[in-house]
Amino acid sequence: MHAVVVDAAAPGRLTLTDVPAPAPQPSEALVRVAAVSLNLGEVRRVRNAADGWRPGWDFAGTVERAAADGSGPHAGARVVGMLGEGAWAERIAAPVRNLAVLPASLSFERASTLPIAGLTALYALEKRGGLLGRRVLITGASGGVGIFAAQLARLAGASVTALVHRGEKRAVVEPFADTVVVGDGAGCAHETGPFDLILESVGGDVFAGALRELAPDGMLVTFGTSAQRESTIEVASFYARGGASIYGFIIFHELERTPAGEGLARLAALLDGGALQVHVDDVLPVARIGEAADRLWDRAVSGKLVVTFA
Repeated sequence: MHAVVVDAAAPGRLTLTDVPAPAPQPSEALVRVAAVSLNLGEVRRVRNAADGWRPGWDFAGTVERAAADGSGPHAGARVVGMLGEGAWAERIAAPVRNLAVLPASLSFERASTLPIAGLTALYALEKRGGLLGRRVLITGASGGVGIFAAQLARLAGASVTALVHRGEKRAVVEPFADTVVVGDGAGCAHETGPFDLILESVGGDVFAGALRELAPDGMLVTFGTSAQRESTIEVASFYARGGASIYGFIIFHELERTPAGEGLARLAALLDGGALQVHVDDVLPVARIGEAADRLWDRAVSGKLVVTFA
């Protein structure tokens, strides 16, 4: 069977090659993959990984063989799920706790966007508790997480300000937020703050500026550094605000508490019912996955990039 592996000489450092078929454990289902979506974190790792490493987190497809222990979806079920690595392949062995059955009308392409981006948005928003009547700021809001987070926050009753770094990104985000601000720093959103919750994924000066926009007892959830990995903050003004906090969020740690399948079932139902939308920037065949990785790395994508297996 074929899988995507790292190859330093290939476009985007990715190529399609023959690999051994997976051998599922008793609590794993054998899934035939139809579509995957790309995330900045895995593409970043591709840039430094050794040849032969198999990337991939998000996938959607069909269960070819149910788990031997009788748990999870039955053979023939359409599912969405995630792995720690290796999901970009024709067939994978997936733990059933990481799978959710798809509604019949939800396409594999749309469903494949949910795991990393959707779960990050869902679980990060829940760190602050109830959002009814709260003010939420989302930086890097034109990405997959940002677009999901804006919608989920509004569904929970929050007023959402979305920060994007370029003007051409505004139109993508406007349908999902109450206010869209264009700029390179969170201070640009000062007029709609202070904020009870900030989801921050840019890093550097944006992270530092976002801290200054927190309300008393507010929380900043940091889950990425798409621009800068280091930041200098004003410590005194941060603690003097009273009760403000920073939460370091990584989805794989969160999934130790709440299995991916539970959150994915919630997200799939919202997407199927029209309460949640996904912005798919492009859908490419797996033969062009190197091109897709380069586009994501160059920040030339709004929303999600999807790759399909024929």
